[in-house]
Amino acid sequence: MVFSTTPLYALAAALIWLTLWFRVTSLRSSLGRSIGDGGNPMLLQRIRQHGNCAEWSAFLLILMMLAEGMGVAALYLHVSGVLLVVGRLAHPFGLKIDTAGHPLRYVGNGSNIVAALNAMICLGINLFSL
Repeated sequence: MVFSTTPLYALAAALIWLTLWFRVTSLRSSLGRSIGDGGNPMLLQRIRQHGNCAEWSAFLLILMMLAEGMGVAALYLHVSGVLLVVGRLAHPFGLKIDTAGHPLRYVGNGSNIVAALNAMICLGINLFSL
């Protein structure tokens, strides 16, 4: 089986992940921190922005690959994929230490929850129609 839709979003998510990783690494380097955040709020924020991207991206891409492997229509995969990318782009700008209710945090989390629900529903429909 050749996957043709999910890899588009895997590449986009990987580029976002790499950018966030670079931000963590460059700040670690400038602070002389090898591990942990050393109590630095900016480093903690960047670590969580990167970690959140890794967690959500992996989870959603696994759901999307399973759905694509089961033959879910590309339209539904694109819905989850676009929502994944939108969420991963918005979330780092909204994940602030001093502002739990930043609108972009809601956009990031909300779009990824909807993306996951879309993929889960597609999987469920396909599983129960076998």
